[in-house]
Parts: sequence; C-alpha cells; structure tokens
Amino acid sequence: MSYTFAPPAVVSVPVVGRADSFPVHRIYCVGRNYEEHAKEMGFTGREPPFFFLKPADAIVVAEAGQTATIPYPSLTGNLHHEIELVVAIGRGGRNIKAADAASHIYGYAVGLDMTRRDLQNDMKKQGRPWCIGKAFDQSAPIGPITPAAEAGDIATAAIWVQVNGADRQRSNVSKLIWNIAETIEHLSAAWELQPGDLIYTGTPEGVAAVVSGDTMSGGVEGLTGITVHVA
Repeated sequence: MSYTFAPPAVVSVPVVGRADSFPVHRIYCVGRNYEEHAKEMGFTGREPPFFFLKPADAIVVAEAGQTATIPYPSLTGNLHHEIELVVAIGRGGRNIKAADAASHIYGYAVGLDMTRRDLQNDMKKQGRPWCIGKAFDQSAPIGPITPAAEAGDIATAAIWVQVNGADRQRSNVSKLIWNIAETIEHLSAAWELQPGDLIYTGTPEGVAAVVSGDTMSGGVEGLTGITVHVA
C-alpha cells in the first residue's frame, strides 16, 4: 500500500532492562483521582471517575539519568505540573473486572500531565471540552516503563515531584480514590483497552505553575524517576 505522505513513526517508551520499546496506542487520563487534589480543585473527592485523552504523540520520553526538555507552550500563562503513576496495558480487553485487572498490566512508569490551567478553566466555564488545556503538544512527559513483576508494591508507593529541588507534590499511591484495578474496570467499560494503552492515574494535591527555566524531578517509589526542564 502506498500513502499520500510518509506515515509518522510509532511513538514508544523504553522499558527498563529490555532492548524492546513499548509502542503507545492511546493515552487515557483519570481526572481528580486523589481526594485532596479534588478538594483543592473545588470538589468533594467522592465523585465517580471520569476520563480524558491525550494524543500518543504528546509523549516526551525522559530517559533514565537524563533531563528531557519541553518548551513552554503557546497561549498560556499558567502551565501546571501534575505528577502521576502511569499504568502500561499489555493485554487488551473490554469490561475487565477489577479482580482480573492485574493480568492486563504490562508495567508502570512515572509521568507528568502538563496542563494549560488557564485554558482548561476557560473551557470549564463555557462547558466546552478541555482538549486545548490538556492534549497539547509535548504535554505527556514519561519515564521508562518498569515491568509489573519488577515494580514492587506499587499500590502503596510514595509519589512526588520537586521543582528546582523544592517539594511541590508528595503523597502515596494508596490515596487514589479509585485504585488501579477499579480504574481499569471503569475505563474498559467505556473503551476496549488495547496493548500499548497508557493510563495516567491521577495526581495528588499540590499542583502549581512552572515557568521557563524551571526543572521538575518526579518519582514513584520503585520506578525510574524523571527530570524535565521547561525551556
């Protein structure tokens, strides 16, 4: 088959200890999935889960031991960091039960859901989709994926991000409102999950703005951390 132009390269994420990379299919994000973050955004922290998507080519890989660079995006004056545990799906399915969710997980990574907060808030006020605030270019930095068997007790792992060496967000994955298995159950009821899907599981309290020149260093206990500089 011929194409009208060369198709884009496959977006992929390196895997810790493997020569192969993980090809990305879709990026699903869970909104307001830590109670304290939900409260700081004006909600109770007990709402049902909801989801939004980012394009696969929003990925920026932060290699182990290296600093990735993202540009300060256009149209915003309020760029926020949101540190997240990312779940990599290795086996797809629809209507996956929480009890079976672990068998669909390939591994885990550390990610940042970068957000043009002012644009997102404008869309909320108008009752319009958030895409311009969430799904922009280079809005999904991610570190290498650690296979699930090597990730340790991810359900009780510490999660944090520092900006220029100072703590901004620090919490624990155990504080997810909807845990990993429950999230997969809810998500797979709405979409058929596919190998290569990434799930950004939500961010704890402490989201705040970064500016050009800032460096973010984030981690989840047991996983390879990420460092991202805002150019």
